[in-house]
Amino acid sequence: MFACRLPWWRSSATCKSWQAGHFLLWDRCQMLSVKGINRAVGQEQQAAMKEEQVLEDLEMHTARRETEALFREQPETGNQYLEDTLLRSYLKTHLPPKVLEEVHRDLERFGSRLLTQIHPLSWECELNPPVFRQYDAWGRRVDHIHTCSAWRRMKEISAEEGLIAEAYEKRYSNWSRLYQAVKLYLFSSSSGCFSCPLAMTDGAAKVIEALGIPGSLKNAFDRLTSRDPEKFWTSGQWMTERRGGSDVANGTETVARRQPDGSYRLYGFKWFTSAADSDVALTLARTADAEGQCTQGSRGLSLFFLRVRDEEGKLNSIQVQRLKDKLGTRQMATAELWLQGARAELISAEGRGVAAISDMLNITRIHNIIAAVASMRRMISLSRDYARKRVAFGKLLKDHPLHMQTIARMEVQVRGAFLLLMEIVRLLGLAETNLASEQEQLLLRLLIPVAKLYTGKQASAVAVEAMESFGGQGYMEDTGLPVILRDSLVLSIWEGTTNILSLDVLRSLAKSRGQVMAAFLSTVQKKLELASGTEELSPAVQRAQEAIGSLRQFTAAAGSESLPMELAARDFSYSLARIYTG
Repeated sequence: MFACRLPWWRSSATCKSWQAGHFLLWDRCQMLSVKGINRAVGQEQQAAMKEEQVLEDLEMHTARRETEALFREQPETGNQYLEDTLLRSYLKTHLPPKVLEEVHRDLERFGSRLLTQIHPLSWECELNPPVFRQYDAWGRRVDHIHTCSAWRRMKEISAEEGLIAEAYEKRYSNWSRLYQAVKLYLFSSSSGCFSCPLAMTDGAAKVIEALGIPGSLKNAFDRLTSRDPEKFWTSGQWMTERRGGSDVANGTETVARRQPDGSYRLYGFKWFTSAADSDVALTLARTADAEGQCTQGSRGLSLFFLRVRDEEGKLNSIQVQRLKDKLGTRQMATAELWLQGARAELISAEGRGVAAISDMLNITRIHNIIAAVASMRRMISLSRDYARKRVAFGKLLKDHPLHMQTIARMEVQVRGAFLLLMEIVRLLGLAETNLASEQEQLLLRLLIPVAKLYTGKQASAVAVEAMESFGGQGYMEDTGLPVILRDSLVLSIWEGTTNILSLDVLRSLAKSRGQVMAAFLSTVQKKLELASGTEELSPAVQRAQEAIGSLRQFTAAAGSESLPMELAARDFSYSLARIYTG
């Protein structure tokens, strides 16, 4: 009956306090009712006043508790580079001393900038996603995608830091690509998803470089790799259409019609275009002959380069249908686009579009791996810091063995993934400077899809596990932790799902007639021989040898039958990832 005396806004957070006060108050009233039988009216009034005072005291107590929010120590990270002991150890072990000296100085500075300038911008990007305005106030079609100032600032910072330029300037020869990957790894989890347009920009630059940087694309290449924020361009990658994503051979309907001046006009519908606010794009289309007929299948696809807007800022005969309402990566504009005669330049040989764009796919898949490893590192770093601050059951989380075992298992996952990433970009750097052996090139061809599919799965699993380590706070939107989880889920989908990439792994084995697998086994064996000289590693070496033996037996038994091999493609790819990581 006394519940009605409390304000209507009493929250459940003070429920226990209220219940305790309720029983105290009930006892008080029982006492008053017994003693009040023979009291005079004045005594009853006095008792009523005391009762009122008790109620007021209780009201004040619960009101104070009402203003006391749940208080927990917020997990924080410092300079990401300085705190990442594995990264620093790797660089110290592998980089030449002179390169290490320069790189260390720049990364320490960059880590400080990430903490003080860049990370706050990433939250602004999350809070202010892009907005699409199709018409102006007077009914004119404008198709304007508005992005926030923080997103635009991310573009400037990317140029200033040389996040694309570093790989193409080759200041550090074969180590330039690895150095770029390290900066992207540090930048990724603080980028507000700007790492995605950077992936496609890097891929576009790689394609143009592979084509020999023809004169018509020299300006575009210079802008894509520029350190000047005023000149820097980003690129899109427009491949997915209504009939499919990875199946571009059968899903591409866009038609390219040749014009008298040698340029082309593109007509079609691009169903999923990430970073739709980019300056340029690479896209696939089918060239039409004089009768308007197109060759079907992958042989009919060619690669085109186009500017999204003209010099006056008007769209290049492109209409924006809508922005995608995505689960994650909401900071970035992803759109459906109608190409209604968009002017474009054919940059591959006719019918060689898929082969030409493969360089872009390899680069964007590596960026996907970078994002996955960075996401895991971010979540674990926050989880570890929280374990040093949060008290539960009378002691810090870090003093609970089971809690620390859980974090340790995640740490093993991210360390293995990091080393796999570094191995891939090390091999890429060798390949780009013509220093890679044939075996290293074969190994790189295999490891890119293997690492992409495996780390994509790892990232979401680690994000879920790490979120749990924060208890209920991990589920709260304004902590920023759910953002990391949502954004990690795309990593197993974008640039090829797990199954698609598993089949790609099988294709690499088949096309090389076993050479890729031989390169893998030979490299792993050499690493194990080095490790076998360390006594503490002998049990691990033994387990790895047993795993390789099982892998050899399986490939020998299933090699003659395509169906069993396809059914096992995912497990087979996982085994490759785990063995090489180990």
